Amino acid sequence: MINIDWTIFLQFANFVILMLILNVVLYRPLRAMLSSRRETIEGSQARVRGLEAQIEEKMARYEEKLQAAKLKGNQEKAALRQAAATEEAGILGSAREVATARLQDVKDQVAVAATAAGHKLKSDAQGLATEIATKIMGRAL
Repeated sequence: MINIDWTIFLQFANFVILMLILNVVLYRPLRAMLSSRRETIEGSQARVRGLEAQIEEKMARYEEKLQAAKLKGNQEKAALRQAAATEEAGILGSAREVATARLQDVKDQVAVAATAAGHKLKSDAQGLATEIATKIMGRAL
């Protein structure tokens, strides 16, 4: 059974002295270290938030520049396509003109050749007709 006597005061004094010693030796340094860690962690978190904000700002600027570059590239591509289409139309027009001129020259040459061939055929036909008539009639015409 538990007896209450003068040793209880001795144990209470022992407890208080132990708490004072532990407070000085253990608890204060531990609280200071935990406080220092907390401050370090909060400072690191603040730096991280600042860096994240900077990253987001830089990414926004990058995206903006990228969009501007894409827009400029599309505009340049459209301008180049328009210039190419204009040049193509010019080349095709001049090629058509050259082809039309050559075709007309060929048509003219064919017409001249056909006319010459027609005249030659007429003269040959008249000669042949005269020969045939001479042979059929048996006399010269």
